[in-house]
Amino acid sequence: MKQLLLAMLLLAAGTRARAQTTAPLTARLGNVRLTVALAPDGHLTYAVSYGAKPVITPSRLGLAFADGKGFEGPLVLTGSETKDVDDAWQPVWGEVKNIRNHYQQLTVHLRQPAADGRRLDVVFRVFAAGVGFRYEVPSQPGLAYFTVQDETTEFNLPANHKAFWIPGDYDSNEYTYTSSRLSEVNTTPIEPIQQRAAPKRIQTPLMLKSDNGLYINIHEAALVNYPAMTLNVDTETFGLSSQLVPDATGTGAKAYLQAPEHTPWRTIVVADNAPAILSSKLILNLNEPTKLTETGWIQPRKFVGVWWEMHVNKASWNYSDASNLKLASTDWANLKPNGHHGANTANVKRYIDFAARHNIQGVLVEGWNVGWEDWANNWKEEVFDFVTPYPDFDVEELHRYAAGKGVKLIMHHETSSSVTNYERRQDAAYRFMKQHGYDAVKTGYVGRIIPRGEHHDGQWMVNHYNRTAQLTADNRIMVDMHEAVRPTGLHRTYPNWMASEAARGNEFNAWSSGNPPEHETILPFTRLMGGPMDYTPGIFQINLESWNPARNQGRQVHTTLAKQLALYVTMYSPLQMAADLPEAYEQHLDAFRFIEDVAVDWDDTRILAAEPGDYLTTVRKAKGKDEWYLGSITDENARKQALKLNFLTPGQRYEATVYADGPGASWDKNPMAYRITKQVVTSKSALTLQLAPGGGAAVSFKPLKK
Repeated sequence: MKQLLLAMLLLAAGTRARAQTTAPLTARLGNVRLTVALAPDGHLTYAVSYGAKPVITPSRLGLAFADGKGFEGPLVLTGSETKDVDDAWQPVWGEVKNIRNHYQQLTVHLRQPAADGRRLDVVFRVFAAGVGFRYEVPSQPGLAYFTVQDETTEFNLPANHKAFWIPGDYDSNEYTYTSSRLSEVNTTPIEPIQQRAAPKRIQTPLMLKSDNGLYINIHEAALVNYPAMTLNVDTETFGLSSQLVPDATGTGAKAYLQAPEHTPWRTIVVADNAPAILSSKLILNLNEPTKLTETGWIQPRKFVGVWWEMHVNKASWNYSDASNLKLASTDWANLKPNGHHGANTANVKRYIDFAARHNIQGVLVEGWNVGWEDWANNWKEEVFDFVTPYPDFDVEELHRYAAGKGVKLIMHHETSSSVTNYERRQDAAYRFMKQHGYDAVKTGYVGRIIPRGEHHDGQWMVNHYNRTAQLTADNRIMVDMHEAVRPTGLHRTYPNWMASEAARGNEFNAWSSGNPPEHETILPFTRLMGGPMDYTPGIFQINLESWNPARNQGRQVHTTLAKQLALYVTMYSPLQMAADLPEAYEQHLDAFRFIEDVAVDWDDTRILAAEPGDYLTTVRKAKGKDEWYLGSITDENARKQALKLNFLTPGQRYEATVYADGPGASWDKNPMAYRITKQVVTSKSALTLQLAPGGGAAVSFKPLKK
């Protein structure tokens, strides 16, 4: 009898196991459908479709632990539940005033039979714009601390899509994009900047276009206490698999965690048109709301600064040309000045005066503090103390002068990637800022990370960036991070984290082969999917030889002047720099008027036309005003953009000021030709913009009195 009962129990168990492989779980919203199942071998898989078209074919999910008892092996499904959420929220600042958060959630509960019954949950959220999912390790007996060795997440694609990619470098995102089929991905010919990338490892956000009309973006959201995810490409099957950034131990460990814990969300944004990709708020919705109770001190702004003149070799960051200096022992006042230090009191006042005359709220100053003499050539621990100015930079006088002009100075903290040094000094540095009227800081992480062996995109540094966002928030300081990990929507959680660089910015035009004309048409579909970018637009003196003929020979910005204006709309940031020198703007004050007028915070954003790598036209409504600003850009090809103005308020007349490429303009032969025209328009009007090769157009729409 006991044998018969045992046989019946085994038969029932086998029946349940077979049911798990034949009865998949599903969730759906709009055209997006998610299917989750246990494969016959017990591995968890998922698939995503858009209407009748496959987006992700069955792909494995799992976590591998250092003790070999993770969740990469066969699992048992112990239960699941679904729920529907439909609410809305308002960002502190952003591209739109209101954001709808509508999804269907499927939570899958799993057990690992081979590891003392360890439990794992996988949470999926299905939006009309795509899918987000993450791993959650609940509190449970026998599993407190654990080390993630690998994440076995796959994104198997049904075909050889066109991809816009950069190498999966662990330390830099500062590459031009390659456009190729997945089968052609190969990073070998590309010279890595800091970390030798694997030949078929690429970075996220990854933009894909299928031959059957789908646009797909793969990235992640809410990167907290975990390394960034890169992707390994199988160029034969078109499968993508996760590759986490390792730590410094050399053991292959990726993340050190304690239950309960969860990973970042893995995101798949999908649409049948390119503008819908850029309009998606899926990544933002997957981030936690801010815990800041008061945010009135967070103020989006435009700024100029002592910065571009160093890039074009007109000035220097360093005060002296001496080298091998020690921060603690050097008598900086007795050093011989080199005569071209940019961050001197008189020069900074010149920028303050220009900002005040033209309604620019801030002035950034780089190179103000001691330590710039030889840091770039050494892997030094103590480079900067962030509180000691050079002898020619009068902190008190500039604080008084800027305040009197109604201008805010923006602090610069270049850490030289000596992050342990910066963390020791952050409290004192932020006190110094508050004492001298600074409420915003631009941080930099150029060079190899200290602690030595850690990567810019590893768990240790991710935690540093997030701690810095919290610490600056505690001090009511806004922060703009350069050379940091690419954003994942955390500006919802930390609205004082205004912008990041984390891509190849405008400055590469000054001291490298430059950015190709298509670069700015790709970035919104890749880097900007995770958050605003400090791209530093607004370069008017396109030919850089004029600043220093000997050192800038043959160098120029690879856009037209009109395209530089359009970037203020197409490249979103609540901190927007007018990056050129005042004397460059003073020669073209009619064009500079657009930079004066354009907003940095918005009530509405609409993508009127877009195709990654080709063109982009964006229009935005200024916060609290019935003013609209439009930017239209193209790649190396000239284009006509015919636009309906039905976004304007019906019945209202507007003056449209069009800043366009001039006759014969082109990015390479005649980049500074532009013309400005005005016309009266309404919501029933149409507008045709003629974009030169590598060019663009910017338009302001201001209401006329009835």
